[in-house]
Amino acid sequence: MNELLTTYQTEVLTTVLVLGILVITRFLSTKAIRKVGQISDLNDVRTRLILKYVAIGHGVLMISALLLIWGVNFREVGLILSSVFAVIGVALFASWSILSNITAGVILFFSFPFKIGDHIRILDKELEGVNEFWIEDIRAYHVHLRNPEGELVTYPNNLFLQKAVAVLQPEEADTEGSDAL
Repeated sequence: MNELLTTYQTEVLTTVLVLGILVITRFLSTKAIRKVGQISDLNDVRTRLILKYVAIGHGVLMISALLLIWGVNFREVGLILSSVFAVIGVALFASWSILSNITAGVILFFSFPFKIGDHIRILDKELEGVNEFWIEDIRAYHVHLRNPEGELVTYPNNLFLQKAVAVLQPEEADTEGSDAL
């Protein structure tokens, strides 16, 4: 055991250092994301979803750092990873909209232009019928909207970034809501 530690002393110390840095950065980023969620009065489910994305990112960073530190032969790993990424790439290409919706969900979390309970108007010519909604829930892939008739509409997150959305003031919502009745 002593011989093993002396042989790989640099790698062990670097691994401990990198793992320590990753633990600290994960703790700090988790704390910062929770603080943003509290200050912005965001739904706890949305905050946990972003925390999950950060945890996955830190996991990928940790694995990459360990591979670099321990000097893994990248030609062999590259062959395995290229095969895996080819299969994953085909699967993700088939579902590219899922990735764009997840990315849009992360952007919506940090920019927080809308909150649950907001009364909004979506300015979209292709949206038929009523284009005013109340936001009921914001999920990873889509937003649950309720129209004045009580119908539940799921609207993809990426369209919130592509289409113009107006947040109506409470007095606007009251006057327009009374006209609709």
